Formats: sequence, structure tokens, C-alpha cells
Amino acid sequence: MLKRGLDLLFAAAGLVLLSPLLVAVALCILLDSPGPVFFRQERVGRGGRLFRIHKFRTMVVDAPALGPGLTIGADPRVTRVGRWLRRTKLDELPQLLDVVAGRMSLVGPRPELPRYVALYPPALRALLLGVRPGITDPASLKYADEASLLAAAADPEREYCEVLLPAKLQESANYLRHATLVSDFAVLGRTAALLLLLRRR
Repeated sequence: MLKRGLDLLFAAAGLVLLSPLLVAVALCILLDSPGPVFFRQERVGRGGRLFRIHKFRTMVVDAPALGPGLTIGADPRVTRVGRWLRRTKLDELPQLLDVVAGRMSLVGPRPELPRYVALYPPALRALLLGVRPGITDPASLKYADEASLLAAAADPEREYCEVLLPAKLQESANYLRHATLVSDFAVLGRTAALLLLLRRR
């Protein structure tokens, strides 16, 4: 209950404090390319329940029909503003709405698409799906350059399913087994430091 209370407090405060930035980003998206401000996609949440995650839209509207589900390297479907949002990770900010709604936590395993959750090892499934998915966690920090790693692979989909996904799941599981509020705050601090670094590039 304490973790949920802190999630709600910090997510609500973040939405209020960041509202000028959120509005500015929304306007940039609308001016850059036709389509909605938000991108919503079905992900698997706590207990295996499906929910629709919120992100700022970074691709052209018909992107799913124009290419693979994975975003690889310099994907031509990504808009000009979208490239900046992805590089700075600002496209993830609308997930604060999902935290307030109780579908996500600030820190927890990143929510995956159903087709990738089907690949979860049985030994890890209950652990990883037993908590609310998060906006950030050690695995997402360690593999922050995932798109570049996939771009270098001969078969990006296979590389993700057979190499990156298992590594990320193991990293998340290792964290969850020993997670505390103190370690969650440490992850949030590392995330903030990464965002500052990415914005300076």
C-alpha cells in the first residue's frame, strides 16, 4: 500500500509540475505530422490483465501497416519530433496517467506485448506478472540503447526474442527478488540521471 501511495503521489505531482512541458510536446506532435497526440497499445499488466499503455506518438499514423512491431535503428516511420522524443525518452511521460489509474507503477518490469509475454519462462512468469509493470526498472536502464542493438542484428526479431528479451527478464527478476522502496528510489535517481544525459546529447 505504501508503494502504491507513493506512486500516486509522485505521478500526480509529476503531471502537475510537467504540465507545461506535456502541453508543449503535444503541440509539437500536432504541428509535425497529422494524427493523435497519444499512441495507445495493448500490453500485459499485473496478473496477466491487458491494458492500453499511453505514450506520446512518435511515428506516422499508419506505422503498424508499414513495418515490423519492433523499432529498429533509424526507422523511417519515426517522425522528426518523434526522433527527439525517443532519444530523450520523453515519449514515456504519458505513462504517468497509467500510474495514477493504477495500471502501472513508477518502478517495475516494463510491460510487454502479449506475443512476447507468451515467451516468458514459466519459472519467471508469476514473479514478473505478480507486480504492476513500471515506467522504468534496471533492465530498461541497462538496455536503453535497445533500438541500436537490434539494428546491428541480422534478424532483429529473433535477436529480441532469443537474446534481449531473456536478458531483460532475468535482470528484472533479479531486481524484484530484492526490491525495496530504497532501491526503487535509487532506480528513479538513475533514470533521472540518464534522462539528463540524453537531453544533453
